Amino acid sequence: MDRKSINHWTRWLHLYLSMFSFTALLFFSVTGFTLNHPSLTDGEQNSEKLKGNIDPEWISGTDTLSVKKNQIVKYFRDNHRIRAGLTEFSISDTECYLSFNGPGYTAYSVIDRSNGSYDLMISKAGLIAKLNDLHKGRVSGLKWRAVIDVTAAVMTVVSLTGFIMIFFITKRRPKGLLIAILGTVTFVLLSVLFV
Repeated sequence: MDRKSINHWTRWLHLYLSMFSFTALLFFSVTGFTLNHPSLTDGEQNSEKLKGNIDPEWISGTDTLSVKKNQIVKYFRDNHRIRAGLTEFSISDTECYLSFNGPGYTAYSVIDRSNGSYDLMISKAGLIAKLNDLHKGRVSGLKWRAVIDVTAAVMTVVSLTGFIMIFFITKRRPKGLLIAILGTVTFVLLSVLFV
């Protein structure tokens, strides 16, 4: 491939990938700032504590394998509108413990196996905390993690094509490369000083 073709395709990729990924880049930039300032989410957490009873037959017996996990999870989803993913279901001789987690959302319950009574704690965070959890990929599922990976790959290509473009702008190349070197050295020094 000749120099003119490389210049053409580099510009084309940089322009259209930049436009395609604009919203993702803005999202990760803004949530990077909000993650760095956790006080922005102070007072956004709403919690409620609930009590109830499930069918004792679902948890009866001494065999922990006899516990009806699917029915219990469905019960909590149907009766308490829990939409987050189940992240833990543990069973002991005396109780069952369930935990549901999603971006900005946590619900956990302890069920007494002797009678089916339970306590359920639901905590919902505000919009900023939800977005922060999405930024981190925290309990957001495999599909969202794939979105983060694709976004990272696209941002890498945008960065590299932007850097390559400076080699085709003869008048600005020395100054552009100097600024790139200064930026790199500054970033490395700051990461060494503050980490």
